[in-house]
Amino acid sequence: MGFPTDSPIVDTLIGFREAGGGEYDFITAQTKDRQSREEFEFPAEYMFKGVPRGLDTADPVSVTLHEMDLHGITLGMVSVATESGRRAVRTHPDRFIPQGTSVDPNDIMGTLRTMIREHEEFGIRSVTSFAAGTFPQVALNDPQMYPIYAKCVELGIPIFATAGIAGPRVRSAPQYVGLIDDVMFDFPDLVLVTRHGCEPWEDLAIKLMLKWPNLYYSTSAFAPKHYPKAVVDYANTRGADKIIYAGYFPAGLSLERIRAELPAVPFADHVWPKFLHQNACRVLGLPSIG
Repeated sequence: MGFPTDSPIVDTLIGFREAGGGEYDFITAQTKDRQSREEFEFPAEYMFKGVPRGLDTADPVSVTLHEMDLHGITLGMVSVATESGRRAVRTHPDRFIPQGTSVDPNDIMGTLRTMIREHEEFGIRSVTSFAAGTFPQVALNDPQMYPIYAKCVELGIPIFATAGIAGPRVRSAPQYVGLIDDVMFDFPDLVLVTRHGCEPWEDLAIKLMLKWPNLYYSTSAFAPKHYPKAVVDYANTRGADKIIYAGYFPAGLSLERIRAELPAVPFADHVWPKFLHQNACRVLGLPSIG
């Protein structure tokens, strides 16, 4: 059968190209190299080919919706931290899944208040963390993160956490994959989904997924032809329920490229529907689609 061209797809990392930029200033403020500060439009630009350019910023929601329709994305999870994200989930609740503002463990009480407010106002289905992007940096297993994990459990929502070597030129130690072992031990009811590949520790991520029932892996920021072989092999054997599709539009990847490369990924037939939509719906508490 191979790639099912008519399958629903839930994209667990999609967004909008906003007018004026500035969304990466929090990273640029931490970097020290000249390219990051003066040349890159986004901090991990050196890693990507074919970054979407020239997108109309007058109506970012319509642009993203058009791309979703063109390339078969049924639902997209977007952050309500931006005006476009808030408008998207309000005006197109059948197409966009609300995700909370990225958590800031340097402002624990502020983050907890934001999580509660966004859960009440938007019905957020998850939150996200970027350990290497916090300033000062806060590791995945740092005690400052623990009230946030506890609130996720209390609200019944997962956290999508960037893990592995950071793309931006900042220190990566806070995202060492082995730190997740501490988190899952202390919060066995927490649902944690890794983002951005876990490289070069993808084998360790698989070992931890075998160990912890509530630990998952999403393919964000990776073009399909670069999905780690170990992750594909795991999905085809014991991990079919653990691997979740995510793109990276418009930050680093076009949906056109992703859709063109997906059919070449050697997933077994039974893996495709789980990877494309079933696992995401289950983890996010959404009704089944397709």
